[in-house]
Amino acid sequence: MLEELISLEKSYPQFAQPDSPTQRVGGQITKEFETVEHTYPMMSLSNTYSEAELRDFDERVQKALGENYQYVCELKFDGVAIGLTYKDGILQRAVTRGDGVRGDNVTANVKTIRTIPLKLKGKDYPEEFEIRGEIILDKKSFERINAERIDIGETPFANPRNSAAGTLKLQDSSIVARRKLDCYLYALYGNFEFSSHNEALKHAAEWGFKISDHYRVCKNIDEVLKYIHEWDEKREQLEFAIDGIVIKVNDFGQQSELGFTAKSPRWAIAYKYKAQSVATLLKSVVYQVGRTGAITPVANLEPVLLAGTVVKRASLHNADQIEKLDLRVGDTVFVEKGGEIIPKITGVDLSKRPAGLHKLKYITHCPECNTALIRREGEALHYCPNEDGCPPQIKGRIVHFTSRKAMNIEGLGSETIDLLVNNQLLHDVADIYHLQKENLLQLERMGEKSVNNLLEAIEMSKAVPFERVLFAIGIRFVGDTVAKKIARHFNSYHNLELATLEDLQQAPEVGEIIAQSVYSFVHDNKNKKMIARLADTGLKLEIENKKQAGGNKLAGLSFVITGVFSKHSREELKELIETNGGKNVSGVSAKTNYLLAGDDCGPSKLEKADKLKIKIISEDEFLNMIQ
Repeated sequence: MLEELISLEKSYPQFAQPDSPTQRVGGQITKEFETVEHTYPMMSLSNTYSEAELRDFDERVQKALGENYQYVCELKFDGVAIGLTYKDGILQRAVTRGDGVRGDNVTANVKTIRTIPLKLKGKDYPEEFEIRGEIILDKKSFERINAERIDIGETPFANPRNSAAGTLKLQDSSIVARRKLDCYLYALYGNFEFSSHNEALKHAAEWGFKISDHYRVCKNIDEVLKYIHEWDEKREQLEFAIDGIVIKVNDFGQQSELGFTAKSPRWAIAYKYKAQSVATLLKSVVYQVGRTGAITPVANLEPVLLAGTVVKRASLHNADQIEKLDLRVGDTVFVEKGGEIIPKITGVDLSKRPAGLHKLKYITHCPECNTALIRREGEALHYCPNEDGCPPQIKGRIVHFTSRKAMNIEGLGSETIDLLVNNQLLHDVADIYHLQKENLLQLERMGEKSVNNLLEAIEMSKAVPFERVLFAIGIRFVGDTVAKKIARHFNSYHNLELATLEDLQQAPEVGEIIAQSVYSFVHDNKNKKMIARLADTGLKLEIENKKQAGGNKLAGLSFVITGVFSKHSREELKELIETNGGKNVSGVSAKTNYLLAGDDCGPSKLEKADKLKIKIISEDEFLNMIQ
């Protein structure tokens, strides 16, 4: 039904609604985010780590208001602040904090967050108002995203807040949708009939906003402190990270009476928890090799209890981090959990450093194959370049190739792959399709039934579509989403081999680094042989059954697209050109037939097209050509 709705909205854009479920899917490409001014300034709260300062805050409130006031205590989410404007119950825009006066319009990305209502429930909401909250990433999603980043050779995010912030500024909203951001709302701005913050939260929940169940109305500062202590003990149990508690005077009239300083409201304050830190012994540092050859240093620690779990290991990320910490094996180190999730070493207790400890030196050769490591200019990580002879890289690439998101070959788990590699039956992924039953039966733990099932799963994997094959072959920096974008842009591996670096950068989400990685991969002689062997076995190396909705109306015609369009995204227009037999080219030349120009298009392309007498057409003129 969703696919049908997407199709209908493309055919009849005049009937598409701003609260349509298709807005959750994403797909809009935003090259630059518009800067807009906040209707209400987005002020920061005063922070404190001290209970004594909280009591001082309460004394100031009491002095101004007397005895009759209450507080509302809420969890302080560790995420990205957002302001949502609704008109007639429909989400109009979403703006980041920015500098407090102006922020970025990230509406297309925010619409993909399923806990933010596109259309409100009920009818008692104002005609226009703003609600503010925090966009967050839960701990499981954070760990999943970091695992994916590590797998394709990228540096993992430091904490869920950074991950949420980075996601919100992605240019492709379809990728934002996949990240599964969440949002809790906590403040209303506008003309309302209710008189307290507590009432506002209840009404907001009735309208469909996600409001935390954990807020509490407190009669005095002692109850506030009790609430703070409770959550200091329980915060590790939450599915998301918090870094403190927000305390607000409940009554709106009293909030107005207290007013604001130049930077923050006088009626609210944030109590921030100190990051729990423990000291333990650094026993050793080991170096792990990933499938891309990336080296990750890991600290082995004397086991210590931290934030509810026993910590034995902590990532040291890269050589720069080790140098910055000035580590020595035998040091007493301070360990915290980044975003309450990932253990990290934050410093060294120099007062406990024994005499004679040697400064930790980063390894120069691969711990698995003893090949000299390389570090590319501008990159943080060291790499082992011995792709063909380094066992963790060989096994890692095969594990990746057979994984569920890639070729999905059941029966080829990491243990079986270890067995096959160690017995010289697998040297690269192409060998999978040349495994023989008689050879497999000779191996330990490989009975006839399991061998038959494995061979059947291998045969079934030949039906996997091109975009997943492209992801499976393990090009550095190319995750499953980018692989899909590249596959749909170039349509076949053959076209990818013919592409220049400039051509590659025309594909969505492909910048200079990814383009260089793809270019190097497809022109490597070893990879050429592997792809040829995969092609011989029948793997799909081109997109099949591509819809030819328009036939060949644009056959023999080449188009350059520039600017911003109202009815279709640039990717949709490129798709329409290709499905009607036309060709997309990146630059205007004498061989170009049409320049398809939208708003805010580059003057250089217009001037060149005019000079070469190339016809410049609008979006409507183009659509008339294919109707």
